[in-house]
Amino acid sequence: MVRADRFEPLPDDVLDRWSTFGRWPDRQYFPGLLGLEIEELKADYCRMRLPFRPEHEQPAGVVHGGALATLMDTVVVPAIGSAYGPETQYMTLTMNLSYIGAVREADVVAEGWVTRRGRSTVFCRAEAMCEDRLVMEGSLIYAVREPR
Repeated sequence: MVRADRFEPLPDDVLDRWSTFGRWPDRQYFPGLLGLEIEELKADYCRMRLPFRPEHEQPAGVVHGGALATLMDTVVVPAIGSAYGPETQYMTLTMNLSYIGAVREADVVAEGWVTRRGRSTVFCRAEAMCEDRLVMEGSLIYAVREPR
């Protein structure tokens, strides 16, 4: 699954800015509640981990689909943001996900990458793996805008 070799390294300043994504000092946001961790960043690419926690499970004993969807929705944000300044805002317009396999008591690693950039929209793909099995795939479209 590892696609990182297809993407260019980020300049140091951009890498520094995005390497702390998910660990905001002034406030806790939803991705941080799940414990999402960035593993690798490149231009238009990100790999992120959802570490297993029992509280991520639903009553059937598998990781909740909402936790997996959050991983997919979040992994593309640094990939998108690698081309913009620090004040740019990103909003999900569409997210089409396919759940392919269940996750039981294991970490999930997702890769997200940009497939096309428009003037105000960015098109992305993402895949999530658990123990060398594809468990989710999807396409996402984001709106991108400068703050007002």
